[in-house]
This record gives sequence, structure tokens and C-alpha cells, in this order.
Amino acid sequence: MTASDVVLRAVGVEDLPLLGQWRADPEHESEFGDFLPMARRQNTYQDRWYADGMLTEDEGVLLICHDGMPVGSISWHPVGYGPNRGSQALNIGIAIAPGSRGKGIGSIAQRLAYEWLFRYMPVHRVEASTDVENIAEQRALEKAGFTREGILRGAQFRRGEWHDMVSYSRLRSDL
Repeated sequence: MTASDVVLRAVGVEDLPLLGQWRADPEHESEFGDFLPMARRQNTYQDRWYADGMLTEDEGVLLICHDGMPVGSISWHPVGYGPNRGSQALNIGIAIAPGSRGKGIGSIAQRLAYEWLFRYMPVHRVEASTDVENIAEQRALEKAGFTREGILRGAQFRRGEWHDMVSYSRLRSDL
């Protein structure tokens, strides 16, 4: 698998049904990405796409394509570490279709994502976190070049419980 096999691209209006289908599919979301009640999931992507194309300076969603076919998405949102814009990091999250997992696509996509964010966004830190039980994602982040920082105890509320997370980062100065 090479970076030329994996491409990140903007979401088009024609992709909205697929994103909605993925969001409603517990297999695609996996146990580690199931946050929203089903009733709130239906129009999320369509409303957002028509509002801002799903790409802003603070938040965004890109499709992950393998050999030209969409196989997942990668998104980011801001995390503040102080009151000024310079103290803001971008936190990325990824979801890959079950049939495309375990092939190295996630590692490549996450590397492409932080490279893209450092190229086009005024940010010094890109971070990611994953459940302490999600060993595959921990390996993918490390393979993508992220540095493991530590455990965030009880940081995520998902499926009615608090979960510990493993924190990772990549700094612009790491490039």
C-alpha cells in the first residue's frame, strides 16, 4: 500500500447519501465511534454540506478513497489549550469501512490528513485520541508518525460509559 493508492478528497453533494449510510451503520462506526443517537444522525451531513461544504478553518471532513473508491472519512475539530487562536490544536478522527480495515489505509490517510492540515491551516498541533482498547488505531497512529503522549482518564463518554483514551500528537516542527 502506498500513498498513491490512498487519496483524501473533498465531499461532494453526491457523497452525502454514502456518508449518511455509513453514519447509520454500527459496523462502519464501530464500537469506538458510536456517539450520536440514531434520531440525530439523519440530516447531519446534508445540513453541514449546504452550510459550509464541510470544510472550514476550524472543522472539516474529507473522504478517504482507495483506488478511486470512497472507503471512509477523516474529520477534524478544534481543541483549545488557551484563550488565543495560537493555542488551538486540531483533533482528527477517522472511520473506515469494515472491508477496508487492516490494510494500512488508515495510517496513510492520517498522515495525509496532518500533512494537509499543516499545509493549509494555521495550526501547530494536530492530535488524535483513541480508546485504550482500540489497539489497531493506536498502531495506525504510530505508523502514521504520531507520538504517543499518555492516557486521558475518563475523557470520553460513549455508549453510556466513561472511557479512558490514549492521546497522540504531531507537531508542525516534527515535519
